[in-house]
Amino acid sequence: METKTILVTGAAGFIGFYVSKQLLELGHNVIGIDNINDYYDIDLKYARLAELGIQREQAEKELNMSSSVNVGDRMQFIKMNLEDREALPNLFKTHAIDLVCNLAAQAGVRYSLENPNAYADSNLIGFLNVLECCRHSGISKLVYASSSSVYGNSDAVPFQETANVDHPISLYAATKKANELMAHTYSHLYGFETIGLRFFTVYGPWGRPDMAMCLFTDAIINDKPIKVFNNGDLSRDFTYIEDIVSGVIATLLEPSDSSQLYKLYNIGNSQPVKLLDYIEAIEKALDKPAIKDMLPMQAGDVKQTYADVTKIKTQYQYQPKTDVIQGVSNFITWYKNYYN
Repeated sequence: METKTILVTGAAGFIGFYVSKQLLELGHNVIGIDNINDYYDIDLKYARLAELGIQREQAEKELNMSSSVNVGDRMQFIKMNLEDREALPNLFKTHAIDLVCNLAAQAGVRYSLENPNAYADSNLIGFLNVLECCRHSGISKLVYASSSSVYGNSDAVPFQETANVDHPISLYAATKKANELMAHTYSHLYGFETIGLRFFTVYGPWGRPDMAMCLFTDAIINDKPIKVFNNGDLSRDFTYIEDIVSGVIATLLEPSDSSQLYKLYNIGNSQPVKLLDYIEAIEKALDKPAIKDMLPMQAGDVKQTYADVTKIKTQYQYQPKTDVIQGVSNFITWYKNYYN
């Protein structure tokens, strides 16, 4: 396989870290960018970067527009805001980039109710900046993160890419829907390939501390109650991080249908799990019961997610391999080691 130089945005994030690591293992060159914001514990972000060979004292420096931290010959890191209209275009001008994988975004459904401006800056202005850079730099393919949240509270399961997604119920979901529309416009106008990936509830080692897996584990270990919304009557298509990354890498590196420049794919496990069963798996892995605080439905939340992955299976032979029992066990092992 020909060696590529790939820009990965959000390289210190959960999925971005794994994608960068996999690309390096496959022999490709990675230019990683991340603003390392304080939405959650920055120590975790720096620890992920350390796994990629980038030490904290290097990564935390505010670098100028054309400089970067080099690790050997194949990994570079630049601390940068995605929405920086001077630094990002300059990066494209000063580095020979073949492909772009945009995984940087302000994440979190509930946080979008508290700080909507953060979502406008990163998910809208930032994504437009990426599209403009791809356009002016002749990038042939952009793979970017969308979300299962675009399906809203749809009862038509499993969720298919052809479904109407005009009714998001959180600002986060609305920004992801907007990303898809923006990508469609740029593919149509400027003739480069855009692939949107609708991720379904990603979990696993190195996961974000604001996600259910971390919150539940921490609470159970410390004898604190866990918040169980909608009285537990929720289900999620929990998808293990390595299965997600296999789909990202395939869409990024493998040839695709050249007759269509704009594409969308679900990436999920296609095996929804009830929230209470998910909690039970964590309890068993910890050998400790949870104290459950049963609560009503949370604003912006959806009752169920369920991915139809036929399309990505057909095009890229995508096949999730990790069930929730194994995935939870892997996470708990990592959690105990990382948090001591």
